[in-house]
Amino acid sequence: MAALSSDDSPVYLRLRGTIAAAILRGDFSAGDQLPSVRALAAEHGANPLTVAKAYQSFQDDGYVEVRRGVGMFVLAGAAERLRDAERSDFVDNHWPRIRAHIDLLGLDAAELLDRQDA
Repeated sequence: MAALSSDDSPVYLRLRGTIAAAILRGDFSAGDQLPSVRALAAEHGANPLTVAKAYQSFQDDGYVEVRRGVGMFVLAGAAERLRDAERSDFVDNHWPRIRAHIDLLGLDAAELLDRQDA
């Protein structure tokens, strides 16, 4: 899923990551309307079709619903299900590479977690 994606990922995944982070932070709660495709495209300097693709992925995953002529709304339980999906993605796809990089550099994971100035 890679909702909280890196800068080298496709634009629609970065937009999806931005929206996912907003839902996870609570900026958008169940029942809240998401910004329109045009508004989000303008805000991020993106093509509206790219924003629509990001929104469609949320709809496909069951996190939002479209109300024709009104907009897109966050569904009940979306934040919890999104958090579960993001956790699984992190543990399965990101953490193994991070852990391997930590080991390659000879760093101590416990010391990294204790750092306050990171």
